[in-house]
Amino acid sequence: MKIAAKDNPVRLGWLREQGLRMDAAPYLSGAFEARKLLERLPRTVLLREVTRGGAGIFHAGRPLRRWVTAPEHGVRFFSSTDIMEADFSNLPLISKTSVALNPRLTIRAGWTLITRSGNVGRIAYARPDIDGYTCSEHVMRVVPGQGLIPSGYLNTFLRSRFGVPIVASQAYGAIIQHIEPHHIEGLPVPRFDSALEEEIHDLVEESAKLRAEFQAGVVGATEDLFRTAGLEELIDLRWHDQPRDLGFEQRKLTPTTLRALNYQPKARRILDALRDVGHRTLGEICKEKEEGGQLSRGLRFMRVDGAEDPRYSYQLVGQRQAFWLRPEGRWISKAKTSREVLAKDETILVASQGTLGENEVYCRPIFATGAWLSYAYSEHFLRIRSGDPDIPGAYLFAFLRSEAMFRVLRSMSTGGKQQDIHETLRAQIPVPVLTAPDRERIAETVRSAFRKRDEADKKEDRALELLEQAVLAHSAS
Repeated sequence: MKIAAKDNPVRLGWLREQGLRMDAAPYLSGAFEARKLLERLPRTVLLREVTRGGAGIFHAGRPLRRWVTAPEHGVRFFSSTDIMEADFSNLPLISKTSVALNPRLTIRAGWTLITRSGNVGRIAYARPDIDGYTCSEHVMRVVPGQGLIPSGYLNTFLRSRFGVPIVASQAYGAIIQHIEPHHIEGLPVPRFDSALEEEIHDLVEESAKLRAEFQAGVVGATEDLFRTAGLEELIDLRWHDQPRDLGFEQRKLTPTTLRALNYQPKARRILDALRDVGHRTLGEICKEKEEGGQLSRGLRFMRVDGAEDPRYSYQLVGQRQAFWLRPEGRWISKAKTSREVLAKDETILVASQGTLGENEVYCRPIFATGAWLSYAYSEHFLRIRSGDPDIPGAYLFAFLRSEAMFRVLRSMSTGGKQQDIHETLRAQIPVPVLTAPDRERIAETVRSAFRKRDEADKKEDRALELLEQAVLAHSAS
């Protein structure tokens, strides 16, 4: 519960400046404090002045959505949640016909994207590899005017602790909140000397480039693995172009499972192809050895909230936030939590509880390494860790992140409304075993990609640090 500070109560003048809004949000979110701080700066401009008179702040409007499965007929499409994700490999495809009917769906590199419906005020930067993708009407586009302001600098201000509260405070509505372009066009943007703004911009651009290289790296590692194994047909799977599994016959049933989905012919064709090459089962690779293999769910534990400080608490990551660039999990006390909630280096964490919706994260994997080793992970992840030093976790991740393995894991579902991955079937998954140099090359491609992702985070953080230092220094003078 938020309350107004007794030494800084809401004043009548504040109400007038907010158009006599009587809801509490603008006065308790830090937005008003941020505005007052920005007013003390020697130079600010309104957002509309650096976005072509406000014409650069818009959303696409409600489009006609026709979905396709073939990449040659569609364009990748972001929902308001998708813009927060790290890996864009699994975005749905909207038809090129729909895009032609509404060109405002298209986004370009260097634009700032702001969620404007529901969870208002989440902000992302359009990196170079998504130039030409499309985006939902629930995401506002902020396009910097040519030569008016560096795009990376503008993005850094908008996602800073001065920009986000002001943007979010403009939301209106009861159950589902919204903002419109005219609500933020009067937002004050601080201006500093061009050298500082360009330095911040360059950091953001370098970060965006590193994120694009991360994406290319993990995709390239997966393709390299299947191509080297002689399984090129599994790279571009075209799952939905294959005939539906209707009226099939299955012989030699066992007590392991009687569920038809677990015998899905399309998935079994993938498994048969994997068994035709040199392989070992996932269960064999993850057996408990001196290396500490694991193929099981995480620890179920009591959650005791803690201070938002990494010295005293772990940030808890659940299935949804695990796929974001920056998770927004709650903080739990280290003193009350076992260290088993952490993940060892090169552990693969598969979202293992959920439903079979096409865009759900259920059966999608993430890779724990680098900065992500400091997070705690919920029990809803299947933890996969190699017990064989000759089969690196990074190599396993390149395999498990593929579309083919997503479909295989889905076919192994068990349960009612909430699905889980069958304990026996998952251990029988055949993993192609390439030569040692091939395995190491693929693993190093994955490791390099994740090092670039961590470096991108550091550059974004440095850009924010420079901006916030400048705002505080100039507001005090």
